[in-house]
Amino acid sequence: MKLRQLEMQLQKIRGFSCPSVDVEQYMTPAPLAARMIFHAAMNGDIVGAHVCDLGCGTGMLSIGAALLGAKVTAVDVDPTALAIARENAELFGCDITLIEACIGDVNLDITTDTVVMNPPFGAQKEHADRPFIDASLAIAPICYAILNAGSISFVAAYTKDRANIVESISAKLNIPKQFTFHTKESLDISVEIVHLERTL
Repeated sequence: MKLRQLEMQLQKIRGFSCPSVDVEQYMTPAPLAARMIFHAAMNGDIVGAHVCDLGCGTGMLSIGAALLGAKVTAVDVDPTALAIARENAELFGCDITLIEACIGDVNLDITTDTVVMNPPFGAQKEHADRPFIDASLAIAPICYAILNAGSISFVAAYTKDRANIVESISAKLNIPKQFTFHTKESLDISVEIVHLERTL
């Protein structure tokens, strides 16, 4: 499947029915999701691999990985989002294992080849991304994460002696107006697709 084909497929995924601001539930835009998953696949980290999507929401990254030939386990704290993710997976004929759990509150007894994630940036709860980084390094030797632009120095320091930053790709994340404090119909924010490899 080509990048454009993957993006077109992911455009069909249903989003959150009632997104929660507390856990920063923003649907990963299809173009950004496709770009990250396709890039990871070109690196040999998706096709035929066991992939875990941390904070999967309604399944955007999970389904993208599954469509490119990965075995996928998806984790989220929100049972409503997981129910939508299940419906989305069924729509695409993807067999995805869904787990309800709060990242950081439990020890996820999962071992996979690759983690993909679009974790909270910490706008509502400071350092909300840290449990996701910790969990990703515990689960898999390779991680692809969508992080707020300017996070590289923090990630490098936070994961020192645990992981190396292999690459960072600049991108845009479009956030539509969905909460009362949003004043614009949509907003493009700068992000980075960060590729980490565990050193331990």
